[in-house]
Amino acid sequence: MFPRKDRSGIWEGFVPNFQKGSLYKYHITSIDDKHFIKTDPYAFYAEKRPATASKAWSFDYQWKDQRWMRKRKKMNALNAPWNVYELHLSSWMRPDKNNWDSFNSYHQIAELLVPYVLEMGFTHVEFMPVMEYPYDASWGYQCTGYFSANSRYGLPEDLMYLIDQLHQHDIGVILDWVPSHFPKDEHGLFYFDGAHTYEYADMQKGFHPDWNSYVFNYKRGEVVSFLLSSAHFWLKVYHADGIRVDAVNSVMRLDFSRKKGEWQHNEKGTNENLEAITFLKKLNH
Repeated sequence: MFPRKDRSGIWEGFVPNFQKGSLYKYHITSIDDKHFIKTDPYAFYAEKRPATASKAWSFDYQWKDQRWMRKRKKMNALNAPWNVYELHLSSWMRPDKNNWDSFNSYHQIAELLVPYVLEMGFTHVEFMPVMEYPYDASWGYQCTGYFSANSRYGLPEDLMYLIDQLHQHDIGVILDWVPSHFPKDEHGLFYFDGAHTYEYADMQKGFHPDWNSYVFNYKRGEVVSFLLSSAHFWLKVYHADGIRVDAVNSVMRLDFSRKKGEWQHNEKGTNENLEAITFLKKLNH
């Protein structure tokens, strides 16, 4: 591996004969000679937990939802009827309610969910986070793979199949998405290269006391680009009709869940996280 000649600080390299499905991680040596083993933040797929390696992946799926895609602007309009059914893929109709490893595959969920939603009269489904996450009890809100479809239920193409089936039956799909915080798991984004790369270095801004997790540094253009790219990825590649942004209040407020003395005012003397609000405006645009 070697740095680019433009001295941008971005590193690049080429690994020949890398096959689809190959496992890989990044071994990062920090400037003070500390070593970190990290998964790829941009990986499209990952090992099923508790394993944590990234998987090399290229998508191979033929969509059949062209009729929906042509009319979805009308179907998803704010003046159109909306009746949204929210569900968590791991626990919804779980075969064994007492076993965390007992859950339906993407294909099985499609078979069960489509007739149920049609019978109940819902226009859209909202999936709680389908991105990769390590801890079952977090329900996906402690995400480590912002471009990775959850490996618990099958391949990335299997998630595409689930969304495709819903669309073919005129059911819109909203994905829950978490740009507010991320966990401290060693293989994840926290302290990525031996420094505070994705999170604020100031823990008054960079740590969520409620969720024991870390806050994205919305002041860094690279971090904003990472998050905007993730949102765009799920809308474009997975044909999602919308995203539901988690914990918006915590993103915008510097004093969210913090007592006096545990946070600092912005340069205007108020409690808004100004760069986070700028990020949310860009996201909406």
